[in-house]
Formats: sequence, C-alpha cells, structure tokens
Amino acid sequence: MAGRGGVMYQVWDELVPPDCSSDHRILRLNENSELEVAKEPLHAGIDVNKTCGIGPGMAFANAILRRVPNFGTIVLVPCAAGGTSIREWSRRNSVLRSRMIARAREALRYGGKIRAILWYQGEKDTETEEAINLYPGEYRLFIDSLYQELIHPQVPFIQVALASGQGDPKWLESVRATQLGMEDMITVDGMGLPLQPDGLHLTAKAQVLLGNMLADAFFNSHTRV
Repeated sequence: MAGRGGVMYQVWDELVPPDCSSDHRILRLNENSELEVAKEPLHAGIDVNKTCGIGPGMAFANAILRRVPNFGTIVLVPCAAGGTSIREWSRRNSVLRSRMIARAREALRYGGKIRAILWYQGEKDTETEEAINLYPGEYRLFIDSLYQELIHPQVPFIQVALASGQGDPKWLESVRATQLGMEDMITVDGMGLPLQPDGLHLTAKAQVLLGNMLADAFFNSHTRV
C-alpha cells in the first residue's frame, strides 16, 4: 500500500503524476500523529525501512474529490510496512497492528469518522508453501479482530487482490484465491496492472490506475457518500 512507483535502485525519481497532486482538502496523519496537507510519498516517515514512492492513496483521494467536489476533507492514515507477512498484522500484540490501531484512533480525535479501510498486502506470503498454508486462517483472523478493535462494523474493507508474487506462481494463485474468495469484502483485482522491471512492484502509472479503481470500489460500496 505504501507504493514504490518511480523507485529504482532504492531511489525515488520524485515525479508526481497529476492525479497524485496535493490538495488542501486532502490531509494525512503524519508520523507524529499530526494532520498536514498530504503529498507524495504518502508513506514518508511511516514505512521507514523501504524507499517510498508513488502509491494508490493520493490518487484514491483525488478521484473521490473529482467525482464529489463537496465531499469534505479527506484524512488519509497511512500505516503500511513493505515486505511484511500477514502474521505480522494478525496478532493483537504485534508492533504493526498496534501502531495501525493507535493511528486510527488518533485520527478520530480530530473529528470525522472512518469511511473505508484500504488493504494491499500479501506478496511476502507467496514466498513459501508454509506461508500460503497459513495465509487463509491468518487473514480471516486479521479481518475479524480488526473490526472488533476498531468498533466500526459498517466500514467497507476494500482489498487489492495481488498483482504479483515472490515465489512459485502457484503460491501467488493460492493467495489470490483466498483474497478473491472473501465474499464479505470489496475486492479490486490488481492482476494485469503494469509492473516495474523488478516484476514485483507496480509502476507509478499503475498506482494511479489502482487508486482510481479503489475509488470506484468505494463509491460502489454501500457507504453513503
């Protein structure tokens, strides 16, 4: 979800597509839990172990405002950490999960409400057969306990079915099958979106496309806008 669009050899080219431009109506909760005008890279200071580039978040927010200019202020709460497995998110005492819940609660202190959860994760879980066997149960545990902790049962969970993997192709298909089989979630299929030369990460153009797809899914959900 952090995005590596425009990142080559661990360096971001600093090219920001028009669809990812800043707007005073789009804010982000930064690493100090303060609100500021959002800009790319959205996960700067959050996903600190990777070089952050273009992700789908800014394109998603801009697409919402293009369709509904009077939507109001959008606060993005970036929480992603690249290269992590679902087990690092499914356990209530995990560092990543605890940070995500804490940041969501911090954002709510500024007013407003949670309108959607955007989730793009799973490449790490395509590396081994053991990981893919654990994935279905761990993912379901993550989803169910996340809603219990956030206490927002009506918030749509919009997931991205993987566009790429890191191991045997059949392991990628196994993870995708789990994702596509989650009938109680809203799914955007990333398969076929352009990949960078590493064959793993989406290009900046693909991230923009994905952001627009996520916005379409948001409007097609049962959320009132």
